[in-house]
Amino acid sequence: MGVKVSKLSHIDDHNRPNMVDVSNKTATLREAHARSVVNLPDAVLAALDGDEIDSKKGPVFATAIIAGVMAAKKTHELIPFCHPLGLETCNVSIAVNGDRAVIDCHCKVTHKTGVEMEALTGASVAALTVYDMCKALSHDIVIGDTRLIMKTGGKEDFRSGE
Repeated sequence: MGVKVSKLSHIDDHNRPNMVDVSNKTATLREAHARSVVNLPDAVLAALDGDEIDSKKGPVFATAIIAGVMAAKKTHELIPFCHPLGLETCNVSIAVNGDRAVIDCHCKVTHKTGVEMEALTGASVAALTVYDMCKALSHDIVIGDTRLIMKTGGKEDFRSGE
């Protein structure tokens, strides 16, 4: 049968999971932007006052922004093979567009590895926080599209076809 060699970066020559060795890479400025979309039912939209929803738990979007930044900073504790990164900036923003909350997470670091997972984690946890804080109003909240919008600074840049 022989040894199967994988082309996946987190699998070694013996098909065992491992952390990618970045010791020989050059530290460069790395940026990533991820987005999550939360579909808000009428009961949640009715609680919207300006650009914020005040729930029994407090201000929903302000809390979700804090949760998203905290999660991005702790990505290496949640995703097994992510390298710990000292993010230089992480910005989470939330905009209501019709019946959707659009959550954007932008991360930046000068390092040997990228920040895509940090941006995706930040956007995802912010979306989960919106759900958690609004579930008393409705369980019909749907966390939808979560995706990488852009990354720069590594081997190759990426931009989605939004």
